[in-house]
Amino acid sequence: MLLAELELHPRRKWGQNFLTDPNMLDAIVRTAAPATGEVILEIGAGTGVLTERLLAAGARVTAVEIDRRLAGHLRAAFGGHPGLRLIEGDACDLDYDALLGAEPYRVVANLPYACSSVLVATFARLRTPPRDMLLLLQREMADRLAASPGTKDFGSLTVSVRMTYDVTRLRAVPPGVFTPPPEVDSALVRLTARTPPLSVAERDRVGAVARVAFGQRRKKLSNALSAHFDAVAVREAMLRAGIPADVRPEQVDVLGFVRLAACLPAE
Repeated sequence: MLLAELELHPRRKWGQNFLTDPNMLDAIVRTAAPATGEVILEIGAGTGVLTERLLAAGARVTAVEIDRRLAGHLRAAFGGHPGLRLIEGDACDLDYDALLGAEPYRVVANLPYACSSVLVATFARLRTPPRDMLLLLQREMADRLAASPGTKDFGSLTVSVRMTYDVTRLRAVPPGVFTPPPEVDSALVRLTARTPPLSVAERDRVGAVARVAFGQRRKKLSNALSAHFDAVAVREAMLRAGIPADVRPEQVDVLGFVRLAACLPAE
Protein backbone atom coordinates (compact mmCIF):
# COMPACT_ATOMS: atom_id res chain seq x y z
CA MET A 1 0.00 0.00 0.00
CA LEU A 2 1.21 3.51 -0.84
CA LEU A 3 1.14 4.83 2.74
CA ALA A 4 3.35 1.95 3.85
CA GLU A 5 5.67 2.44 0.89
CA LEU A 6 6.06 6.11 1.80
CA GLU A 7 6.42 5.20 5.51
CA LEU A 8 3.63 7.63 6.33
CA HIS A 9 1.45 7.36 9.41
CA PRO A 10 -1.87 9.25 9.36
CA ARG A 11 -2.03 12.15 11.79
CA ARG A 12 -5.14 12.51 13.90
CA LYS A 13 -4.68 16.26 14.41
CA TRP A 14 -5.24 16.79 10.69
CA GLY A 15 -8.11 14.32 10.46
CA GLN A 16 -6.19 12.12 8.04
CA ASN A 17 -8.51 9.30 7.00
CA PHE A 18 -7.44 8.58 3.44
CA LEU A 19 -10.01 7.44 0.91
CA THR A 20 -8.44 4.30 -0.56
CA ASP A 21 -11.30 2.27 -2.02
CA PRO A 22 -10.96 2.42 -5.85
CA ASN A 23 -14.67 1.83 -6.44
CA MET A 24 -15.62 4.78 -4.26
CA LEU A 25 -12.97 6.97 -5.87
CA ASP A 26 -14.27 6.08 -9.33
CA ALA A 27 -17.85 6.73 -8.21
CA ILE A 28 -16.94 10.22 -6.97
CA VAL A 29 -15.30 11.14 -10.26
CA ARG A 30 -18.25 9.75 -12.24
CA THR A 31 -20.61 11.81 -10.11
CA ALA A 32 -18.46 14.93 -10.43
CA ALA A 33 -18.13 14.40 -14.20
CA PRO A 34 -15.61 17.23 -14.70
CA ALA A 35 -15.51 18.77 -18.15
CA THR A 36 -12.21 19.03 -19.99
CA GLY A 37 -10.42 22.14 -18.77
CA GLU A 38 -12.80 22.73 -15.85
CA VAL A 39 -11.23 24.09 -12.67
CA ILE A 40 -11.56 21.75 -9.68
CA LEU A 41 -10.38 22.57 -6.18
CA GLU A 42 -9.37 19.54 -4.11
CA ILE A 43 -8.81 20.03 -0.37
CA GLY A 44 -6.62 17.44 1.33
CA ALA A 45 -5.12 15.80 -1.75
CA GLY A 46 -3.31 13.24 0.42
CA THR A 47 -1.69 10.49 -1.61
CA GLY A 48 -3.13 11.82 -4.87
CA VAL A 49 -5.49 8.97 -5.75
CA LEU A 50 -8.44 11.32 -6.34
CA THR A 51 -6.16 13.95 -7.88
CA GLU A 52 -4.95 11.41 -10.44
CA ARG A 53 -8.49 10.53 -11.48
CA LEU A 54 -9.56 14.16 -11.78
CA LEU A 55 -6.55 14.95 -13.96
CA ALA A 56 -7.23 11.89 -16.10
CA ALA A 57 -10.77 13.19 -16.64
CA GLY A 58 -9.30 16.40 -18.07
CA ALA A 59 -9.84 18.75 -15.12
CA ARG A 60 -7.44 21.52 -14.14
CA VAL A 61 -6.86 20.74 -10.48
CA THR A 62 -5.78 23.07 -7.69
CA ALA A 63 -4.84 20.67 -4.91
CA VAL A 64 -4.26 21.80 -1.32
CA GLU A 65 -2.23 19.65 1.09
CA ILE A 66 -1.02 20.62 4.57
CA ASP A 67 1.27 17.64 5.19
CA ARG A 68 4.74 18.40 3.80
CA ARG A 69 5.46 14.67 3.48
CA LEU A 70 2.44 14.18 1.23
CA ALA A 71 3.07 17.43 -0.63
CA GLY A 72 6.54 16.10 -1.45
CA HIS A 73 5.03 12.86 -2.73
CA LEU A 74 2.54 14.78 -4.89
CA ARG A 75 5.32 16.85 -6.43
CA ALA A 76 7.27 13.71 -7.23
CA ALA A 77 4.22 11.91 -8.63
CA PHE A 78 2.72 14.75 -10.66
CA GLY A 79 5.58 17.23 -11.04
CA GLY A 80 5.31 19.04 -14.32
CA HIS A 81 1.73 17.98 -15.03
CA PRO A 82 0.20 20.98 -16.84
CA GLY A 83 -3.20 20.46 -15.26
CA LEU A 84 -2.06 20.53 -11.61
CA ARG A 85 -1.36 23.42 -9.28
CA LEU A 86 -0.24 22.22 -5.85
CA ILE A 87 -0.64 24.46 -2.80
CA GLU A 88 1.21 23.30 0.30
CA GLY A 89 -0.47 24.85 3.31
CA ASP A 90 -3.42 24.91 5.69
CA ALA A 91 -6.70 24.98 3.74
CA CYS A 92 -8.33 26.95 6.56
CA ASP A 93 -5.88 29.83 6.12
CA LEU A 94 -6.11 30.35 2.36
CA ASP A 95 -7.76 33.28 0.59
CA TYR A 96 -9.77 31.41 -2.03
CA ASP A 97 -11.07 34.54 -3.72
CA ALA A 98 -7.45 35.57 -4.36
CA LEU A 99 -6.31 32.02 -5.19
CA LEU A 100 -9.02 31.21 -7.73
CA GLY A 101 -10.22 34.63 -8.80
CA ALA A 102 -13.54 35.15 -10.53
CA GLU A 103 -13.29 32.07 -12.78
CA PRO A 104 -16.04 29.52 -12.03
CA TYR A 105 -14.82 26.44 -10.20
CA ARG A 106 -16.08 23.45 -8.27
CA VAL A 107 -14.81 21.63 -5.19
CA VAL A 108 -14.38 17.85 -5.16
CA ALA A 109 -12.84 16.62 -1.94
CA ASN A 110 -12.66 14.19 0.95
CA LEU A 111 -12.63 16.96 3.53
CA PRO A 112 -10.63 16.39 6.71
CA TYR A 113 -13.19 15.92 9.46
CA ALA A 114 -11.25 18.15 11.84
CA CYS A 115 -11.91 21.28 9.78
CA SER A 116 -14.86 20.46 7.52
CA SER A 117 -17.36 22.82 9.18
CA VAL A 118 -14.91 25.73 9.02
CA LEU A 119 -14.14 25.09 5.35
CA VAL A 120 -17.75 24.68 4.21
CA ALA A 121 -18.78 27.85 6.04
CA THR A 122 -15.81 29.68 4.50
CA PHE A 123 -16.77 28.66 0.97
CA ALA A 124 -20.35 29.81 1.56
CA ARG A 125 -19.11 33.30 2.52
CA LEU A 126 -16.73 33.88 -0.41
CA ARG A 127 -17.18 36.74 -2.85
CA THR A 128 -17.04 34.10 -5.62
CA PRO A 129 -18.22 30.87 -4.00
CA PRO A 130 -17.72 27.52 -5.76
CA ARG A 131 -20.64 26.85 -8.09
CA ASP A 132 -20.85 23.26 -6.90
CA MET A 133 -19.23 21.13 -4.19
CA LEU A 134 -19.06 17.33 -4.05
CA LEU A 135 -17.83 16.47 -0.58
CA LEU A 136 -17.17 13.44 1.58
CA LEU A 137 -18.17 14.47 5.08
CA GLN A 138 -18.73 12.97 8.49
CA ARG A 139 -22.38 11.86 8.61
CA GLU A 140 -23.10 14.19 11.53
CA MET A 141 -21.86 17.12 9.47
CA ALA A 142 -23.97 16.03 6.50
CA ASP A 143 -27.00 15.83 8.81
CA ARG A 144 -26.44 19.42 9.95
CA LEU A 145 -26.12 20.75 6.41
CA ALA A 146 -29.22 18.94 5.13
CA ALA A 147 -31.36 19.46 8.25
CA SER A 148 -34.94 20.67 8.04
CA PRO A 149 -36.35 23.43 10.28
CA GLY A 150 -37.74 22.08 13.52
CA THR A 151 -35.09 19.35 13.91
CA LYS A 152 -32.23 19.16 16.39
CA ASP A 153 -29.62 19.31 13.62
CA PHE A 154 -30.94 22.58 12.17
CA GLY A 155 -28.67 25.35 13.41
CA SER A 156 -26.54 28.36 12.55
CA LEU A 157 -24.28 26.34 10.23
CA THR A 158 -27.35 25.12 8.32
CA VAL A 159 -28.55 28.69 7.84
CA SER A 160 -25.12 30.07 6.93
CA VAL A 161 -24.51 27.43 4.26
CA ARG A 162 -28.04 27.11 2.87
CA MET A 163 -28.24 30.82 2.11
CA THR A 164 -25.78 30.02 -0.66
CA TYR A 165 -26.26 26.32 -1.42
CA ASP A 166 -28.94 23.71 -1.92
CA VAL A 167 -27.76 20.53 -0.16
CA THR A 168 -28.37 16.98 -1.38
CA ARG A 169 -27.23 13.83 0.40
CA LEU A 170 -26.18 11.37 -2.31
CA ARG A 171 -25.14 8.24 -0.45
CA ALA A 172 -23.96 6.83 2.86
CA VAL A 173 -20.27 5.91 2.99
CA PRO A 174 -19.00 3.20 5.38
CA PRO A 175 -15.77 3.49 7.40
CA GLY A 176 -14.13 0.61 5.52
CA VAL A 177 -13.39 2.68 2.40
CA PHE A 178 -10.89 4.78 4.38
CA THR A 179 -7.43 4.11 5.79
CA PRO A 180 -7.45 4.18 8.74
CA PRO A 181 -11.20 3.60 9.11
CA PRO A 182 -12.82 6.47 11.05
CA GLU A 183 -14.94 5.69 14.09
CA VAL A 184 -17.99 7.29 12.45
CA ASP A 185 -19.97 6.88 9.24
CA SER A 186 -19.62 9.33 6.38
CA ALA A 187 -21.78 10.68 3.57
CA LEU A 188 -21.26 11.96 0.04
CA VAL A 189 -22.99 15.32 -0.26
CA ARG A 190 -23.56 17.72 -3.16
CA LEU A 191 -23.91 21.46 -2.59
CA THR A 192 -25.25 23.41 -5.57
CA ALA A 193 -25.00 27.20 -5.57
CA ARG A 194 -28.23 29.16 -5.54
CA THR A 195 -28.62 31.96 -8.06
CA PRO A 196 -28.50 34.81 -7.76
CA PRO A 197 -26.43 34.71 -4.56
CA LEU A 198 -26.90 37.13 -1.70
CA SER A 199 -24.18 39.76 -1.40
CA VAL A 200 -21.27 39.07 0.94
CA ALA A 201 -22.59 41.74 3.32
CA GLU A 202 -26.04 40.12 3.36
CA ARG A 203 -24.58 36.66 3.99
CA ASP A 204 -22.41 37.98 6.82
CA ARG A 205 -25.39 39.73 8.36
CA VAL A 206 -27.69 36.70 8.21
CA GLY A 207 -24.94 34.44 9.55
CA ALA A 208 -24.33 36.78 12.49
CA VAL A 209 -28.05 36.87 13.35
CA ALA A 210 -28.26 33.07 13.15
CA ARG A 211 -25.27 32.66 15.47
CA VAL A 212 -26.88 34.95 18.04
CA ALA A 213 -30.19 33.10 17.75
CA PHE A 214 -28.75 29.60 18.06
CA GLY A 215 -26.35 30.62 20.79
CA GLN A 216 -29.38 30.23 23.09
CA ARG A 217 -31.49 27.79 21.11
CA ARG A 218 -33.53 26.68 24.13
CA LYS A 219 -34.95 30.17 24.44
CA LYS A 220 -37.61 31.72 22.27
CA LEU A 221 -36.09 33.49 19.29
CA SER A 222 -37.25 36.90 20.53
CA ASN A 223 -35.53 36.40 23.89
CA ALA A 224 -32.31 35.11 22.33
CA LEU A 225 -32.09 38.08 20.00
CA SER A 226 -33.04 40.58 22.71
CA ALA A 227 -29.78 39.77 24.49
CA HIS A 228 -28.01 41.38 21.54
CA PHE A 229 -30.56 43.76 19.97
CA ASP A 230 -33.11 46.18 21.43
CA ALA A 231 -36.14 44.15 22.48
CA VAL A 232 -38.64 46.50 20.80
CA ALA A 233 -36.64 46.40 17.57
CA VAL A 234 -36.63 42.59 17.72
CA ARG A 235 -40.40 42.39 18.09
CA GLU A 236 -40.93 44.83 15.22
CA ALA A 237 -38.44 43.00 12.99
CA MET A 238 -40.05 39.63 13.63
CA LEU A 239 -43.48 41.08 12.82
CA ARG A 240 -42.22 42.62 9.56
CA ALA A 241 -40.46 39.36 8.64
CA GLY A 242 -43.65 37.36 9.20
CA ILE A 243 -42.20 35.32 12.07
CA PRO A 244 -44.50 34.43 15.01
CA ALA A 245 -43.48 35.93 18.34
CA ASP A 246 -43.30 32.63 20.25
CA VAL A 247 -41.11 30.49 17.97
CA ARG A 248 -37.72 29.03 18.84
CA PRO A 249 -34.73 29.54 16.51
CA GLU A 250 -34.87 26.08 14.94
CA GLN A 251 -38.47 26.66 13.84
CA VAL A 252 -37.49 29.48 11.46
CA ASP A 253 -36.39 28.44 7.97
CA VAL A 254 -33.45 29.88 6.05
CA LEU A 255 -35.50 32.45 4.14
CA GLY A 256 -37.07 33.50 7.43
CA PHE A 257 -33.63 34.33 8.79
CA VAL A 258 -32.82 36.25 5.60
CA ARG A 259 -35.96 38.37 6.03
CA LEU A 260 -35.32 38.82 9.73
CA ALA A 261 -31.73 39.99 9.24
CA ALA A 262 -32.92 42.56 6.71
CA CYS A 263 -35.47 43.92 9.20
CA LEU A 264 -33.23 44.13 12.25
CA PRO A 265 -31.39 47.42 12.89
CA ALA A 266 -27.71 47.67 12.05
CA GLU A 267 -25.43 47.03 15.00
